[in-house]
Amino acid sequence: MRIGSTADERRRKAVEDEVVGEEYVVEDVRDHDHGRLTKRRSRFTLLAGDLDLDPSRRDFNTEKFIDGIRGCSPALFIHPQNSWYKAWEKFILIWAVYSSFFTPMEFGFFRGLPKNLYFLDIAGQIAFLIDVVLHFFIAYRDTQTYKMISNRNLIAVRYLKSHFLFDILACMPWDNIYRASGRKEEVRYLLLLRLVRVRKVLEFFSRLEKDIRVNYLFSRIIKLIAVELYCTHTAACIFYYLATTLPAVEEGYTWIGSLKLGDYSYSNFREIDLWKRYTTSLYFAIVTMATVGYGEIHAVNMREMIFVMIYVSFDMVLGAYLIGNMTALIVKGSKTERYRDRMTDLLKYMNRNRLGRDIRNQIKGHLRLQYESNYTDSTILRDLPISIRAKISQTLYKSYIEKVSLFKGCSLEFINQVVTKVHEEFFLPGEVIMEQGNAVEQLYFICHGELEEIGICEDGSEETVSILKPHSSFGEVSILCNIPQPYTVRVCELCRLLRLDKQSFSNILEIYFHDGRKILNNLVEFNASDARMKQLETDIILHIGKHEAELALRVNSSAFYGDLYQLKSLIRAGADPNKKDYDGRTPLHLAASKGYEDITLFLIQEKVEVNVLDNFGNTPLLEAIKNGHDKVASILVKEGGSLKIDDAGWFLCTSVARGDIDYIRRILSNGVDPNSKDYDFRTPLHVAASQGSYIIVKLLVEAGASVLSKDRWGNTPLDEGRMSGNKMLIKLLEEAKDVQLSELPEGSQEITDKMHPRKCTVYAFHPWEEKDKITCGVVLWIPRTTEQLIKTAAEQLKLENYDTCCIVTEDAGKILDVDMILDGQKLYLISEE
Repeated sequence: MRIGSTADERRRKAVEDEVVGEEYVVEDVRDHDHGRLTKRRSRFTLLAGDLDLDPSRRDFNTEKFIDGIRGCSPALFIHPQNSWYKAWEKFILIWAVYSSFFTPMEFGFFRGLPKNLYFLDIAGQIAFLIDVVLHFFIAYRDTQTYKMISNRNLIAVRYLKSHFLFDILACMPWDNIYRASGRKEEVRYLLLLRLVRVRKVLEFFSRLEKDIRVNYLFSRIIKLIAVELYCTHTAACIFYYLATTLPAVEEGYTWIGSLKLGDYSYSNFREIDLWKRYTTSLYFAIVTMATVGYGEIHAVNMREMIFVMIYVSFDMVLGAYLIGNMTALIVKGSKTERYRDRMTDLLKYMNRNRLGRDIRNQIKGHLRLQYESNYTDSTILRDLPISIRAKISQTLYKSYIEKVSLFKGCSLEFINQVVTKVHEEFFLPGEVIMEQGNAVEQLYFICHGELEEIGICEDGSEETVSILKPHSSFGEVSILCNIPQPYTVRVCELCRLLRLDKQSFSNILEIYFHDGRKILNNLVEFNASDARMKQLETDIILHIGKHEAELALRVNSSAFYGDLYQLKSLIRAGADPNKKDYDGRTPLHLAASKGYEDITLFLIQEKVEVNVLDNFGNTPLLEAIKNGHDKVASILVKEGGSLKIDDAGWFLCTSVARGDIDYIRRILSNGVDPNSKDYDFRTPLHVAASQGSYIIVKLLVEAGASVLSKDRWGNTPLDEGRMSGNKMLIKLLEEAKDVQLSELPEGSQEITDKMHPRKCTVYAFHPWEEKDKITCGVVLWIPRTTEQLIKTAAEQLKLENYDTCCIVTEDAGKILDVDMILDGQKLYLISEE
């Protein structure tokens, strides 16, 4: 047994009773409460008035929320979801049904109510007067901010501007006024003001349709039947009224006074039983409405004919309405039905997972808001082409995105890309969009409304950091810096937001990198006063450097794989086409190495540096030549491209040593000097001749390589060729030598010989004679012919009769040409005999 049932327990019990069945009712957003704190506050305020509780005993959270809501008043008000008010609504609905159906009947069939009906009418008017008074205390949800307004003045002004005048006139005792006015017929017309109470019946059917516990088809059929019965009932009362407005002596000129069904006559119809007269009038109205009248009842006078024409015209519209609605029920797919199905699935999900009441209310509230804001549903535009949807987005959202401070200074192309990716959403007051410490996947921009950023302290207390107004954004810190959300973001008033997914935003930033850097700079600038943002400044700078390196790799990757479209997008978005990767290569290096002519031309149009060197000393032209892309090489040469080879001699000699003939041909055709020398003064022709490569020698000679050039040891290419033993090569070099010597001007031959002298040592004995008989020889410059060498040597050695002498080597080989003599070689002058 519990001791002492406290007021708090009674209050909780009342709250629990209040929400029974509420979960299954799909109500209009404007009439329903959303958010746990708002509901707790309104319930408590009402119970404080009903149970005479002390308002100071409210819990902390409720008190904090009350202080934060604008337009609220501590005065007594009634929450529209209060259980007592819900019971009153059902009670007044019964009177509304009675009044809606009885008022046309009173207007047509009565000229002053009987005593029993008179007291019933008075009771009904008293009930409606009480309802009018209650309307001055019923809180409502503002259609702009979606806040629950409990201020008595605002409630009164709203009601006075809407239905107050008609409600108060409908409560007037028109039967007494009719009698007091001398039974003037014009006064009875004011009785029809009570028909405004039909709106309560329509509101009931609207709620019934959205109650997922009631079959939708059943509720719709009941509503359509009620509409049809009410229209025929009202028409029946008007038909009878038209007959009673004529004097009794002229009642034969009315549809009922002239009526005769079988042997029964309706003459003196005023004396007939009331229900028989009503049934006859209803029969006339129904057969006229269905246009299947049998002719036994018809209009007689002009007034009746005019009304029948109007009524039949109205019936055509009413019939189309009924048939259209029945067809829609059979076909299904209406907005309300789709919403009911979705709400049913959500409730099953929430029940299966045993979600709490707070999260249930938030889910249902947000779903109802989507239902009311169906014009933002993306399914409406789903079947339109992407280009049209993009134009619609730019028309609707571009003006908001351009004014977002985060995007200050960003390019128009970047703004257009963002606009096409955003989605519109609405949030109710009290909803938490982002929570502190959570990972964020969306970036939001505020179009309308107001939100607050809240910092949660270590002790659990809340601190308002800032107020977010239109053209602000939130979620950018977490997305851009890859950190948890620093603040909780809560809605203060109904908000219209634009949502951009993290992946879409990242994809746009990858293309428009320079705009991304501006965004990061704006983020630091606009949050400079925030201590937490100062700690993130270093991370943001590192983030910028990382993006720059990644962008250079993406640009080079596009050039390497030949993706011209992607490369254009990156460069037009602000990427630097001269940016180097870790090997010092630029996009032009990679495009030239792969032979992409279109990318090479595009990069040249972008004014890139043509002769840039990578870490290995290669220019784009050299990359094109190495890989055999002659067209790309010619393009680069036209634009001033060069090889920029520091040690051309070593480079060419190495290439000749490898024997790559095509590569050597391309190098020579692009301006490399074939007479370049390495560190041993050897030219490529020396190397080619020493290897006996006839084709390369010919290629070098045709390119202008000198046969007369000597290396460190005084050897010419011809000397190297002679040692290789390739006779064709030797002949080629000798012919080249003669040509090159003939091309020299007169006197330059001796100069050439002096410039490149060779010497030899000549001895006057046979190389195979004994060593002790060896005498000294003489060192001579080698002349141009062997005859001159023999003559000079004989003269120096003082030999006579040298006509029969010859020059031999140490191996006793006879020298026939001085070109066979090596520099410093030992020779022997002997007699041929």
